[in-house]
Amino acid sequence: MNGKANKRNGVENGNFGEDLVLANSISNGEDLGPIVRLAFEMGRPGPLLQQLKTVMKKKDIEIEELCKTHYEEFILAVDELRGVLVDAEEMKGELSSDNFKLQEVGTALLSKVEELLELHSMKRNIMDAMTMSKNCIQILELCSKFNDYLLKGQFYPALKTINLIERKYLQNVPVKSIRMVIKRRIPVIKMHIEKNVNNQVSEWLEHVRCSAKSIGQTAIAHTASLRQRDEEMLERQRQAEEKSLSGHNDYFYPHDVEFIDEDCFLELDLTPLYRAYHVHTFLGALSQFQDYYYKNRTLQLNSDLQVPSSQPFVESYQSYFAQIAGHFITDERVLRTAGRLLVSDQIEIMWNMAVAKMVSVLNEQFVHMDSATHLLLVKDYVALFATTLRQYGYEVRPLVESLNNSQDKYHELLFEECRQQIANILRNDSYGQMVMKKDSDYENSILLFDLQTSDIVPTFPYTAPFSAMVPDACRAIRSFIKSSVDYLSYGGQTNSYEIVMKHLDKLLIDVLNEALLRTIHSGNVDLSQAMQIAANIALLEKACDFFLRHAAQLCGIPMRTIERPDDTLTAKVVLRTSRDAAYMALLNLVNSKLDESMALTDKINWTSEEMPQEENDYINEVIIYLGTVLSTAQEILPLDAIYRVGIGALEHISNTIISAFLSDNIKRFNVNAVIGINYDLKMLETFVDKKFHITGLSDMFKEESFRECLVEARQLINLLLSNQPETFMNPVIREKSYSSLDFKKVASICEKFKDSPDSIFGNLSNRNTKQNTRKKSMDMLKKRLKDFN
Repeated sequence: MNGKANKRNGVENGNFGEDLVLANSISNGEDLGPIVRLAFEMGRPGPLLQQLKTVMKKKDIEIEELCKTHYEEFILAVDELRGVLVDAEEMKGELSSDNFKLQEVGTALLSKVEELLELHSMKRNIMDAMTMSKNCIQILELCSKFNDYLLKGQFYPALKTINLIERKYLQNVPVKSIRMVIKRRIPVIKMHIEKNVNNQVSEWLEHVRCSAKSIGQTAIAHTASLRQRDEEMLERQRQAEEKSLSGHNDYFYPHDVEFIDEDCFLELDLTPLYRAYHVHTFLGALSQFQDYYYKNRTLQLNSDLQVPSSQPFVESYQSYFAQIAGHFITDERVLRTAGRLLVSDQIEIMWNMAVAKMVSVLNEQFVHMDSATHLLLVKDYVALFATTLRQYGYEVRPLVESLNNSQDKYHELLFEECRQQIANILRNDSYGQMVMKKDSDYENSILLFDLQTSDIVPTFPYTAPFSAMVPDACRAIRSFIKSSVDYLSYGGQTNSYEIVMKHLDKLLIDVLNEALLRTIHSGNVDLSQAMQIAANIALLEKACDFFLRHAAQLCGIPMRTIERPDDTLTAKVVLRTSRDAAYMALLNLVNSKLDESMALTDKINWTSEEMPQEENDYINEVIIYLGTVLSTAQEILPLDAIYRVGIGALEHISNTIISAFLSDNIKRFNVNAVIGINYDLKMLETFVDKKFHITGLSDMFKEESFRECLVEARQLINLLLSNQPETFMNPVIREKSYSSLDFKKVASICEKFKDSPDSIFGNLSNRNTKQNTRKKSMDMLKKRLKDFN
């Protein structure tokens, strides 16, 4: 029993716990659904129902207790509630009446609302229709605008328009069929635009190739004009510096610097290319277009680099290089303005290929050129070409080096041309003094080359001391200097003046001097020609200073820098040597003519029985000839040359007299022959003394006169006519009176000397004391000379 009671109590306690949980859940207003669901799932709905009843009983008890506690308040609340109920009924009646009235009024309004809703629906439909119509109109307008762009060839705006239709408006087209038509046409339209753009680019490529020569010529001509302007400015600056150094500080020269945009004078329309670039960029086909453009430009360049065989290079070189210049000027503009169509690496590849080809062409053409003028023209144009392309950022050093390598070839051709010119000048020269009839002749032939001997302008007609060969040769040499400077001016040479001096020296020595020497030693030159050649060489030697100044001026070298004593031409010394050779040739001709006149062995009676009373006939001929030579020389030769010719001729006369006494054809001679030669010598001495003073040589050469050139002959004659010839052996007397005589010559001559005429009665008729004394003295001299030897 106790066990069952405990068990029942346990169950009751368990049920009590569950009732408590259920009561708390109900009090808290919690959802009992999960608890009910759990009870049914566990198959125990009975206990749950029992618990609910238990909870309900508890709540009833609580309510009953609560009512008992608040009974009076509850009664009052019920009374109030009944009052409220009465009021509610009244309000219900009023509401019913109001509702009826409202229904009557609302019926009319409801019909209006329905009409309004219908109108709103209509409005919405109209608005939708208007929106669709607006979309259609916009599409139609864009299509119309696209057609206009397409007709005008404005493909890039056309593409932007079609892209706008496709991206923004196409999906709003209400009609599917129209939308599909437009959608299918868009790729076709893009292909059409791309095809047209490519055609335009092809036409532009052909056009720009045809225009490349004109573009290159224009750019090169502009470079030439800039170079000319710079040269003029440098020349004005040089003149200003020289005037400043000379004290004239009021000289002004402008420093205007003009900046010119090359784009303003190059007529180059890149619009088709820009259009194609933007179109292909828009279509996403830029890489294909880049390859297409680069490939075509490379093919065009390869074609342009081929030297035309239809005409000589000297006739086509300008077109050849202008075409290449135009090509790369165009590509430089494309690189600079056409986005990423070209890259610098591609242009560098094309340029390196072009430079290699041009260098090869120039080397080959220079080898076969036979004219310095042609080579200079080509070189000058290529230098302008290189300067022009350098301004556009291209590396032209290999091209300039190729031009510099042709320097020797150019000067070889220039030497050959000058050699022919000098040969023609010498061949055609009359070797007569040049007569100038007016001021212009004097300026062009004398003042131009600084050949004047005085600052006073002579009266005309004026006879110059040189022949036409001198100004002609100076012009040829001046032209050579100009050509050499022109060749070196624009090749990057920093020492052009030294190079010009070197080539000028070579020209004067190897060409002009050699030609003069060949003429001198040709054997076909007479006395007047030899004299004129000697005078010409003296003037050419003087002209060397002009050549040096002219070269410095053309090279832009200040004159003060070339006035140093060590800065001169070697050719000046060489020409001086050649002038000496001309003097020797002149002197040889004079001596040859003197030899003809002084055949003393035939023209003198060496054993005359009669004492002569005057000079021999030959001496008059000699004096006349010497007078003619010295007078002619005085007109064209400088005083030192006249002096050299004079002393050379007189020394030759003196030697001829000595040689006559020593000749094997003269076995003996007597005093009468010596007396005759003494008359000759006195007459010659008188003549040369007079000439020495008349020509002005006495003021310049005071140490040795013409007379002193005859001293050996005079001392020999004095010895042979001396009353005491044995005094020759006295050292003091010999040093004073016979210092020029040679012992062996005197001994040989004295052996032939007989102090009496060669006749049967000579010894009887000429015996006197004086003769005997002189004879004894002569015999003593002969003996002593024999002992001395």
